[in-house]
Amino acid sequence: MGQPKQLLPFQDKPFIIHCLDGLLASGIRDIVVVLGNHGNKIAGIIRDLPVNIVFNNDPESEMAESVRVGLLAIDNASSGVLICLSDHPLVRSETYKIILNAHFESPDRIVIPVYNRQRGHPSLFPKSLADKVFTGLNLKQVIDASPELVTCVPVSDQGTILDIDSMEDYERMCRSLSQA
Repeated sequence: MGQPKQLLPFQDKPFIIHCLDGLLASGIRDIVVVLGNHGNKIAGIIRDLPVNIVFNNDPESEMAESVRVGLLAIDNASSGVLICLSDHPLVRSETYKIILNAHFESPDRIVIPVYNRQRGHPSLFPKSLADKVFTGLNLKQVIDASPELVTCVPVSDQGTILDIDSMEDYERMCRSLSQA
């Protein structure tokens, strides 16, 4: 893509700021940002926000390693872990609140938002299930191993499924949202 996805501009702000603004507006206070490649550049942009910045120093690692790094930095008293991806920058704060409320109602369940019958992000895991990544599992494997613990919550937020994996995805998203 030529630059880190987290720094791609949208509506005069980088994606990472959109993500963090939504989280902060939802009332979440224990926010851990795991940075990898280009981490120092991204950290410079978010350093004044009330977040804990940690680094996954293995550029060849899978996402599960970043989850492990993040889990080591969260408050041990946390009942759940909301896994947010910076390539889903348009999730609304109301959606985070819906996911959190579902967790508070059923704290032993994995909560996944669903938009138009499609599962999206972010997902919220009970801390005990998220910790299974320390056994070598990734989060998809944790979900697949416990399908009876999954609660899908309907949301009206297309941002939960707008995934920016390529420059074409980014350009398509910018075009479609500027026309909306």
